[in-house]
Amino acid sequence: MQIGVSVDGNEPPSLLRALTEAAEGAGAANLWVATHLFNREPIACATAVLAQTRRLGVVLMAMSPYTVHPVYAAMAAATLDELFPGRVQLCFGVGAPGALEAVGITAPHPMETLREAMAVARLLLSGEPVTFSGRRYRVSGRLAMGAHRLPVWLAASGPRMLELAGETADGVVISAGSAPAFIGWSLQSVRRGEERGRRAVRKAALVVCSVDADPHRAHERVRRHLAYILRGSHHARNLELAGTRLDRSALAEAFAQENWQRVDELTGDDVVMRHCASGTPEQAMTMLQAYRDAGLDEIVIYGMHERQQIEGVLALMRPQGASIGR
Repeated sequence: MQIGVSVDGNEPPSLLRALTEAAEGAGAANLWVATHLFNREPIACATAVLAQTRRLGVVLMAMSPYTVHPVYAAMAAATLDELFPGRVQLCFGVGAPGALEAVGITAPHPMETLREAMAVARLLLSGEPVTFSGRRYRVSGRLAMGAHRLPVWLAASGPRMLELAGETADGVVISAGSAPAFIGWSLQSVRRGEERGRRAVRKAALVVCSVDADPHRAHERVRRHLAYILRGSHHARNLELAGTRLDRSALAEAFAQENWQRVDELTGDDVVMRHCASGTPEQAMTMLQAYRDAGLDEIVIYGMHERQQIEGVLALMRPQGASIGR
């Protein structure tokens, strides 16, 4: 069992440095550097993280082939791996629909596009000359830096995309806000893909964490961010499996009106506790154990923007037998 820490590009350089130092010092395996349009550029951030550390790995997460050509993604990952050998992984994903819409990009045929993007990246990372002709991509060339056979992950949510991850990726990562029951359900689809591809993939999930002696204060730190995640219609199955009662339409309306009191009322402590590792150290550890038992190989701590919080959660997990490190 590995533990990772995620950053989403909102962190200024001073905070990124502090979080990176905390993650490496506390024994995290990887820093997952998210790709969000309009936030800080992830390849530059990943370079800074790798240069600052000696052991910490980096996962470029989750680069969308609709905004970053898979040739460029492979170039970036291979170059980083050349500079910092054995510490780089690449992750693809469709991208947030709202962010793509904000720049006038549509995302047709996502299954086919992600399948081709991973195939192109893998072929290039083999170091051999590539001639690829697909429905979306046509590629002819080879990487100047030669072979860099680093892991290629897929960020997936729906059953078909989860099966694709099991069939073709080296790892799958499930988005934040997922309850342990939903993760267990999702991994069933991944395993169907594994059976079809006759292979095994690593399984990770972003897990929102918040720990405090006062459980309500812990929940307050993550409540609105979790509400923002869960308001989407694609979380219906997640809410159902967790037994969560949440009026998503009312929540979306409250966000649109910036009625934060209403947002907080709709997303009560019970909702937070079903979809996060949040509360007292004992409560958080119980939930983290539930995520581990759901079948994950790596828990990626998400939503923590204070060094002390990251150090506290990682320290909390050590005595429970988590195998932290690479």
